[in-house]
Amino acid sequence: MNILIADDEPFMLKILKAYFENEAFTTYPAQDGEEALHLFYNHPIHLAVLDWMMPKVNGIQVCKEIKKQSNTKVLLLTAKGDVEDELIALQTGADEYMSKPFDPRILILRVKNLLQMDNQIYIGNLKIDMDGQKIFRNGEDLQATHKEFHLMKHFIENRGRIISRKALLDHVWGFDYFGEERTVDTHVRRLRVKVGNRLIKTHRGMGYSLEETNE
Repeated sequence: MNILIADDEPFMLKILKAYFENEAFTTYPAQDGEEALHLFYNHPIHLAVLDWMMPKVNGIQVCKEIKKQSNTKVLLLTAKGDVEDELIALQTGADEYMSKPFDPRILILRVKNLLQMDNQIYIGNLKIDMDGQKIFRNGEDLQATHKEFHLMKHFIENRGRIISRKALLDHVWGFDYFGEERTVDTHVRRLRVKVGNRLIKTHRGMGYSLEETNE
């Protein structure tokens, strides 16, 4: 999940970057509004966290431009705490508004709520709808089968770990399944065709793992 963070205070930018990356977000930091727009136009951004008072182009102007061009979520940060300021921010198109100072943990929770991350997982150009049991690539429904979806779900839940064929059989097909382990290979091969070959890595003699990708 790609997060644009724009703030002209280097220390604040560093803190926010560390918190977001600790939550497995990919961050694109900017120190002014002009740099923020450059990053927005050159990278797939899922949500922008913008400081209101920035040099060159302020956060309100950046928010307006982002909303004019896309459906990207925007959260505005500001030292202003008046109700009128909050009203201006929301009328501009911002999806959320937070006054400084704030607890970065609260910011992370609000960002996750905006992105509905409890129900949707983003990996590169993929979106996995956990409730709907669907996998999308560049917005297109991949028509994943029941087994393909649950294979993908198990890979996500064990991201970065090697999962044996036996473990995949037990989890996806059930402990009472007595078929061959090669069944897993067939389904993983079909899943790869849909989600991209580089996402699921084969570990010879051991099993498979999910690898992050920008594909």
